[in-house]
Amino acid sequence: MYERRLWTAEMRYILDNKCSIQNNDYFLQKAKSLFPKLQKTVVFPQSNPQELLKNEIFSRTDSEEPLGTGESLLLDFGDHQVGYLTLKLGYTGSHPDAPVWLRVRFAERLQELKEDVNAYHGWISKGWIQSEELHIDVLPTVLNLPRRYAFRYVLIEVLDISSKFRLTVREAFCTAVSSAMREKLQPYHGSPEDEALDQIACRTLHECMQTVFEDGPKRDRRLWIGDLRLQALVNYETYRQNDMVKSCLYLFAGSTLPDGRVSACIFLEPEIEADDTVMFDYSLFFIATLRDYYNATGDRDTVRELYPTALRQWELAQQNFDDNDVIRDSDQLGWCFVDWDLHLNKQASAQGIYLYCTRALLDMTRMLNLHTQTGESPFPSADDLEKNLQRKTEAAKTYFFDKLAGVFVSGESRQISYASQVWMVLGGAADGSVLDAVERIPQAHRMVTPYMYHHYIEALLQADRTEKAFEVLRRYWGGMAREGADTFWELYNPENPSESPYGGSIVNSYCHAWSCGPAYFLRKYVMGKIA
Repeated sequence: MYERRLWTAEMRYILDNKCSIQNNDYFLQKAKSLFPKLQKTVVFPQSNPQELLKNEIFSRTDSEEPLGTGESLLLDFGDHQVGYLTLKLGYTGSHPDAPVWLRVRFAERLQELKEDVNAYHGWISKGWIQSEELHIDVLPTVLNLPRRYAFRYVLIEVLDISSKFRLTVREAFCTAVSSAMREKLQPYHGSPEDEALDQIACRTLHECMQTVFEDGPKRDRRLWIGDLRLQALVNYETYRQNDMVKSCLYLFAGSTLPDGRVSACIFLEPEIEADDTVMFDYSLFFIATLRDYYNATGDRDTVRELYPTALRQWELAQQNFDDNDVIRDSDQLGWCFVDWDLHLNKQASAQGIYLYCTRALLDMTRMLNLHTQTGESPFPSADDLEKNLQRKTEAAKTYFFDKLAGVFVSGESRQISYASQVWMVLGGAADGSVLDAVERIPQAHRMVTPYMYHHYIEALLQADRTEKAFEVLRRYWGGMAREGADTFWELYNPENPSESPYGGSIVNSYCHAWSCGPAYFLRKYVMGKIA
């Protein structure tokens, strides 16, 4: 019942706000002027892929052997790629007397190729499945597939071919694209295990750096603000292409809903347009992302220009509190993401996220000296923000903290979750004792995604649980590495690595921006500081 009520509230909010996007042409032009140039690299498959023929669905990995009906060729590009596939095709035998019917499948992980495309009936569109069927009328030919794909493996299947000839794949290569410049990547030195995690995290970010910071190059291939915030933090420690962060901030500020609310994500094609999806937490994260950008760059002019957009997100959030300064529960709040889990009650987390972002707004208000303005001002003073923060912090402690359990609870059911403790710590309403206490509660609702684990580690570090933070990081992200990850995934459950929130793992994203956090934590807190 809770899941149904929450989903209904989320969809009702989306539908009520469908429509009318307002654009600020000045902001959008500024964003476009900062778009990075895509770097192109030609990548060839490995000549001797290792252990790829253990499953009988793969006929061969030797491209020199011609292919007949029902046979397939598996190509391994050695690492995760984002780009465009070119196949140079020929034939042996008689002159082709009929088209070749091919299926070309792309996979980030080998196991995707073992799944039946037709068996997927989840709620995310099948259109995201990277599988193409096509007819080749003339041979030899150079086939340039027009779509951009995210993959390591390519499976070429001959669905049918005339008995008079056989197909040959004379050459295959990927024109890989990314706006990340390898020469700008800052070196990392640590233990072999940490270096491996850093390398995979950097590769994850590299693949998601396109014209904007995409959430995932396989799916959804667009700019989401929750992912952007974490990508930007990693970027500041790695590639340091900070104008790209600036561009994304201007995109969000330049395309908002009629009330000034920042959308959850932005489309770039066929023209820049904000999605009609809004989330309570994602809109607020525009504030924190802008603050983080200033901390990394010292760019006061950009903060001054975008401060009104940040402030507007804070003002809109006020509508979601009752007279006791308590955030409304999930069924009234609308969509608040927090984690990919519809069974998670998000009320307490939402209060903590509000506190966290209010602190970020307060930082920028003080930095811009708005608190010293005299006379009438369109902006609240730092004192006003401080008082609001204090009231809502006290409300968080009064209405959500369970003294007997020693943790924060959430919603009518008084659900105990890791997420509630994490966001109350990050919001400044609690110390690390709640993180210790929740570990002693077996029924506590656990975390689902690397996105939530990132915030958990952030909270552990803020609470001076440094050793614990890196124990969690190495165990969780190390689990993906041990599963053979070239890039880190959208979702990872150590007890069920194939788990999916979409009804089928074939649409899971195995290169996802919100999971690149290890490079941030290892470089900022470990390199040269922790043995």
